Amino acid sequence: MDSIINWLWGLSGTVLYAVVAALVFAEDALFVGFVVPGETAAVLGGVLAGQGRLSVYWLGLVVTLAAIAGDSAGYFIGRRLGPGVLDVRVLRRRRDRVERAQALIRRWGPQAVFFARFAAFLRALMPTLAGVSRMSYRRFFLFNVLGGVLWGVGYTLLGFFAGAAYEQVQSAVGGVVAAVLAAVVVTALVLWRVRRHRRGSCEHGKSGH
Repeated sequence: MDSIINWLWGLSGTVLYAVVAALVFAEDALFVGFVVPGETAAVLGGVLAGQGRLSVYWLGLVVTLAAIAGDSAGYFIGRRLGPGVLDVRVLRRRRDRVERAQALIRRWGPQAVFFARFAAFLRALMPTLAGVSRMSYRRFFLFNVLGGVLWGVGYTLLGFFAGAAYEQVQSAVGGVVAAVLAAVVVTALVLWRVRRHRRGSCEHGKSGH
């Protein structure tokens, strides 16, 4: 993660917008989110905006449009290629999760597109599943836009306020203490996500018996 931050920090404003947009777009269109989640790019972009490197308004717009466009691309890829697209290696290794996502879309229809926006694996997969299931694009697009706006603006602002808070702490108590506080926050977030993942795995294991 540090290498990604350092790389982004060395880019110019226009290129930064393009890189963040590309990562957000590719997550939904090309399954890149299994490697670098789009939310990470959105939050890091927001942090840079909070430190004055980018405009938070333009970044929010760029992230939102990239999210909507990425979902639409994923939809048309799934509609064009059909069920065969689910046989790629990255999805074969996650077959049980793919099946649960398919059950979700059968149950909720286009509403699943909205809810999936806020779960990393589903966010990368659901647009393609919607296309494979030949869901009406008009209905898909409505929930795609609703989820994209809420997610894009929300995660951009999350990073923005985190970056602004870091700058305030740094100016008040010095860079070392600010870095320690930032490390504590990041560690807490990582532990929370690990515990949530383990809890989900345990619940899945129990349901399988």
